[in-house]
Amino acid sequence: MQFSVDHTLEIIERTPSVMRTLLSQLDEEWTHNNEGGETWSPYDVIGHLIHGEKRDWLERMDIILNIGESRPFTPFDRFAQFTESNGKTLNDLLDEFETLRAQNVQVLRDKLLTEEQLTKTGMHPALGRVTLKNLIATWAVHDLDHIAQIVRAMSYQYASHVGPWEQYLGILQWRK
Repeated sequence: MQFSVDHTLEIIERTPSVMRTLLSQLDEEWTHNNEGGETWSPYDVIGHLIHGEKRDWLERMDIILNIGESRPFTPFDRFAQFTESNGKTLNDLLDEFETLRAQNVQVLRDKLLTEEQLTKTGMHPALGRVTLKNLIATWAVHDLDHIAQIVRAMSYQYASHVGPWEQYLGILQWRK
């Protein structure tokens, strides 16, 4: 598939409704439990996505477009959701994510990015030189990755109950 901002928008603009459809009005046993260890629950993932809307995608896009490599991106706190989501319900988080994402999608649409702009570079603190195209493509794949993570965490809740069918359920095989 060829990269395009329009293809990216097809994914990132739908992610909030996918999350709401998947998670709203479920018992907290589905939404607040993880896959064990230091994995994240669906609730944690939504908080993480919110933090990204505030401190990642557009902030880094602006650095690439206006500053370039001379100022590295601010390191992203991948665990900020554990304090920022404190006291909020899952519905609060879904509402906040939906609002922020709609605003950010509109900003991205309004940029009317050219091919030349997509090749501009910035400096990631851990990964080094990245292009704007890399950043925007990552935004879509990041969403898809977290959708998969949520589905895995939810599947894990019934892993011990599926019995011998586990061998046919690829989503449960990653743990082995």
